[in-house]
Amino acid sequence: MNYQELAFSDAIKEIQEKKGSRNSYARMEKTSYTDGLTESEIGFIESMDSFYMATYGENEFPYIQHRGGPPGFVKIIDDKTIGIVDFAGNRQYISSGNISKNPKVAIIMVSYPQRARLKMYAETEIIAVEADSELYEKLKPEDYKFRPEQMMIFKIKAYDWNCPQHITPRFSVAEIQEVFDLQKKHISDLQQQIKDLEALLSKK
Repeated sequence: MNYQELAFSDAIKEIQEKKGSRNSYARMEKTSYTDGLTESEIGFIESMDSFYMATYGENEFPYIQHRGGPPGFVKIIDDKTIGIVDFAGNRQYISSGNISKNPKVAIIMVSYPQRARLKMYAETEIIAVEADSELYEKLKPEDYKFRPEQMMIFKIKAYDWNCPQHITPRFSVAEIQEVFDLQKKHISDLQQQIKDLEALLSKK
């Protein structure tokens, strides 16, 4: 999946030439092809609890929408396909309407703790929940409260990793709590060791 080949239009290449980066990107275009998602991308995608998706509207403006859920709500179908259950929301259906006219989308996933971001081009198919119960069972998140609206399947056409520059590390409440729990356990263990030592010394 050669992201540069798909992303770099003639206008973009012309700007790269003017800015002095064209030669290095031209070399990357020749060597960066990967046939499908690798274990690195799959592991990253499966850990995500949110992503941003851009669609293109009939008003000729892009529209960016946040999609979120529990970690792992984005499911790997195969090494070129991912999917989600699209949860019911504000019922504006802007993304759905845009996709009905143009199925091509851009997706970006960001891990703030890892300071990593994965960007993807994909073609989207919207499938009714009742149309494929087997697929719904595969895509639905477990132990999470939601109302299903439909399902979205993304055929990945290209992907690339961004550099970590300017990504400020941020952590969820659960991630912070995990660190605090380890710290509290460490303090509790030390306190118990002190008590054990005091009890041992008092017997001497």
